[in-house]
Amino acid sequence: MTAFVESCVETTTSSARQAARAARGKPRGRQLLRLMAGKKNILITTHRHPDPDALASCLAMRELFVSQLADTHATIAIQGAVGRGINSVFAQHGDDAIGKWNDIDPQQFDAVVLLDTQPNFTNSPLPPGIAPTVVIDHHRSVGRRPKCPFCDIRKDVGATASIIFSYFMELEVPISRDLGAMLLFAIESDLAGAAGTPGELDNIALSSLTLIADPRKLYRMRYVALPQSYYIAYAEALNNALYYDNALITHLDHIDSPEKPAILADFLLRFDQVQWAMVTARTPENRMVLSLRTNNTRLSAADVMRRLVRNLGEGGGHRSKAGGTLPLDSGSEAELQRLRDTLKRRFLRILGIKAAKPQRLVPKG
Repeated sequence: MTAFVESCVETTTSSARQAARAARGKPRGRQLLRLMAGKKNILITTHRHPDPDALASCLAMRELFVSQLADTHATIAIQGAVGRGINSVFAQHGDDAIGKWNDIDPQQFDAVVLLDTQPNFTNSPLPPGIAPTVVIDHHRSVGRRPKCPFCDIRKDVGATASIIFSYFMELEVPISRDLGAMLLFAIESDLAGAAGTPGELDNIALSSLTLIADPRKLYRMRYVALPQSYYIAYAEALNNALYYDNALITHLDHIDSPEKPAILADFLLRFDQVQWAMVTARTPENRMVLSLRTNNTRLSAADVMRRLVRNLGEGGGHRSKAGGTLPLDSGSEAELQRLRDTLKRRFLRILGIKAAKPQRLVPKG
């Protein structure tokens, strides 16, 4: 049995290397290491309020640099909350593996690596005047592609973690069971709501990492323990949920974690009468955040989100997942209600749903 398993691992790993090279077209991993050779102090960062793909990509990139570059120190720093749900499992990886953006000065680093976002995206943490040395992402560029010494943007790949996995395969760098679990979960998470089928590299990464990943760590991420506040948020969202034809809308008055609206939108889209779910919430920073999910194949969630927040805030995403942020003035209940009403009208108009009496998801009484 052991010989059989080892044979399966070797076969899968070998095919992964070959396919990663074929999908890549040129040795991007080696190019990256040649560029970063001699950089003593590297900053690795990602979009604000990172998701599992962003966090796993940062941790994997740090591991790659530290293991392959002599006398190199790589610092991970993020802007925004990691959250108390699934992302907290990633935050526990190693001692001081993930730092806070406010604790570092990006100008003090030899190189800046930006993952799972791009410099001109609204969710990028980089301030004006700080140009990344490296950009690795799987999202479609907005406007011109970033100009930087190393840019690897593959919109045909479902997760940034898949791209970084290909570097490990190309360079034949071992992936630990712990890191394998995080990469596997990250890719699964980003692919879960994606329209269409995963790309070749995603499938290879999934099959290879399944054999590597620590099953206990993977279980902890798939079935993460949640504090009571999550269940309170679920109850509030369900009580406020209304659906108009195939679109469901709900809101939360206050959240302490930016991942809650996204988790709730995923959950609410499972209602069999709708194809769209939108959750809005007020953050402690006096902003309104939106999470949008869809299984509709005609319209893109990212396009709908951009139209929703036009002249109000910023937003974007994928075909089936999107998010947005709107600044608030006073944060009063009256202001929040006006914004909710505006978003509802825009949402229904974009979807072509005529104003009708909504139905409650959970009937009162």
